[in-house]
Amino acid sequence: MNFWEKVTGSDLTREWKAFGARVEALPNDYREAWDRIVAHLFPYGDFSGRNLMPILDSALGLLELSAADGQSVHEVLGDDINGFCTALAGGEGARTHRDRWRQQLNRNVARKLSRLGG
Repeated sequence: MNFWEKVTGSDLTREWKAFGARVEALPNDYREAWDRIVAHLFPYGDFSGRNLMPILDSALGLLELSAADGQSVHEVLGDDINGFCTALAGGEGARTHRDRWRQQLNRNVARKLSRLGG
């Protein structure tokens, strides 16, 4: 990936189109599961979502292999897709970028307030 692709995000667009083509080949129940996985993983992404691409690629690969083996989506993911996504993102209590930004903002405000106080 060159600098221009990184700045414009064209590499991400290309990857999302490739994901879309792969998802279209899946059965309907797997496509629904994919949509739920993407929705639940997005809060763990950084500003561009670039950090999620390897995770999403692996999750889609799992769905593709399972569908090819004839397994049901329920056999693969179980009842708790949210829990599956949490495990992919680093487990319960994994910090999202929103949490990191909130913590950084709180530190900056506390620092400014301590300077004003004396």
